[in-house]
Amino acid sequence: MRRALALDIGATKLGVAVIGSDGEARGWRTVPTLRDEGPIRVVARLFDLADAVVEEQGPVDVVGVSCGGPLDPRAGLLLGPLHLPGWDRVPITDLAAQRFGRSAHLLNDASAGAWAEHRFGAARGSGSSVYLTLSSGMGGGAVVDGRLLTGASGNGGELGHVTVRHGGRRCLCGRSGCAEAYVAGTRQAARVREALAAGRTSALTADATAEDVARLAPVDDLAREVWDDAVDALRSAVVSLVNVLEPETVVLGGGLTRAGDRLLDPVRHAVAQQAMAPIARIVRVVPAALGPAVCAVGAGAWALQQEETA
Repeated sequence: MRRALALDIGATKLGVAVIGSDGEARGWRTVPTLRDEGPIRVVARLFDLADAVVEEQGPVDVVGVSCGGPLDPRAGLLLGPLHLPGWDRVPITDLAAQRFGRSAHLLNDASAGAWAEHRFGAARGSGSSVYLTLSSGMGGGAVVDGRLLTGASGNGGELGHVTVRHGGRRCLCGRSGCAEAYVAGTRQAARVREALAAGRTSALTADATAEDVARLAPVDDLAREVWDDAVDALRSAVVSLVNVLEPETVVLGGGLTRAGDRLLDPVRHAVAQQAMAPIARIVRVVPAALGPAVCAVGAGAWALQQEETA
């Protein structure tokens, strides 16, 4: 069985695993990113972790790298990813190829998650699927008729930037009314801070997280307001994506899905009531299955496929 070394570069953690054609994440390990140390030191720590995993798991055939965008996957460059300020034109695939002596392939992290869940996870067996990760940000990816949608430059799949409220809250991308501006955990926390600074009373405090918002929504007015806006934005985004892409399966992952059916059921109801027929009758909205290594699984599986089709 051919195997890939998968490297996942996140805002708060670096992850490494060896991925086989079965999608299993062997030797999965993580360390803190410490992104403010800059790309040279962070990449060195990532590669040291990868060395340890390879020593434990044995040789690999190719390297797959997962990171948030913007990227240039064809050139293997990180182009100042939003979660890695100052990381401009980092030649990550060249660095990986030199270190490990194998060809390397770069993929957007949310696209990697979409590919992993489609191939091995909650969307397995679907011809088309949409994956949304709901955590500190809101990302996503889509597989249509078995093909991952990467876009003209390899940065396709920014599904968190579907507009759900024209002229709405300002998003970190610079536009207004994006789903991410309401759904992302960091944006929910920002709304709480703004409201408290404006004099609102609440059981929430200035250091509240999205998990606190979800927990207190049944009993606290401010938490309920922020939660309801987040759920409404997510429902609108998912219905639009279902209408455009007609997936059999919509997979929701990330920390916000710990709210369970309190999050999933309103989305399911909205799709059933608002999406166009006949897709509304057959699409499933389900929680992700692959856990924290999902992006590494996708990056590794993608790298293996690129080698096979080269």
